[in-house]
Amino acid sequence: MAGNAVQNGGGSAIETASLEKPKFDRVLIKLSGEALIGSQSFGIDPEMLQTISRQIKDVHQLGVEIAIVVGGGNIIRGVKVVEAGLDRATGDYMGMLATVVNALALQTALENAGIFTRVLSAIHMAEVAEPFIRRRAVRHLEKKRVVIFAAGTGNPYFTTDTAAALRAMEIKAEVILKATKVDGIYDSDPVKNREAKFLDEVTYLQVLEKGIRVMDTTAISLCMDNGLPIVVFNLLNEGNIRDAVLGKKIGSIIRS
Repeated sequence: MAGNAVQNGGGSAIETASLEKPKFDRVLIKLSGEALIGSQSFGIDPEMLQTISRQIKDVHQLGVEIAIVVGGGNIIRGVKVVEAGLDRATGDYMGMLATVVNALALQTALENAGIFTRVLSAIHMAEVAEPFIRRRAVRHLEKKRVVIFAAGTGNPYFTTDTAAALRAMEIKAEVILKATKVDGIYDSDPVKNREAKFLDEVTYLQVLEKGIRVMDTTAISLCMDNGLPIVVFNLLNEGNIRDAVLGKKIGSIIRS
């Protein structure tokens, strides 16, 4: 009888696992640099790194191919540098270098969690990262390595949002998962306006026409032209990345 109970219990676990089939086989996760700050006011919070790597490992174990684009706003913002008197191009290049710092920190956290990773940089720096080559990136994904794209597009005047849209299309990702600090998309800033209305689904055109500040207009336009959906959700709710990959209804979605 005890043996039968064990067998039945094992069968239930297998059945549950089989039901959790990912909706997407290849995804691109967009992490803002601010997401790495955690409870700190600046820089990288080790606890937040562990939280993010734990969630990514959870998704990786489902067999999903994962690429990540990380921002650099926790270290430096090109716009802030411009306000300090430097030119825009210089500020943007400084921001790109900040994303490399974040990518290396995230790589270390993921590898400490037992996940093989590769950092591919749009700016050549052979000592710390591989150069971005589209076919190489795809090959790493096929080998189930998590690929972290650093240095944005390698060009000033383009944000990491645009880099995320561009890289997602280059590697043929099926969705962009934009991890934020809010539950999704609102018609106005929910931090400043308590009566901001939550939007669970919007079109690309609505985002552009209403000026909803979720991603920059270049990134939204690229996704619209190529029919690439964007899921916006709260990274701080652990398990949300997994739920998004499984196709569960969380956050907001931008699509045609």
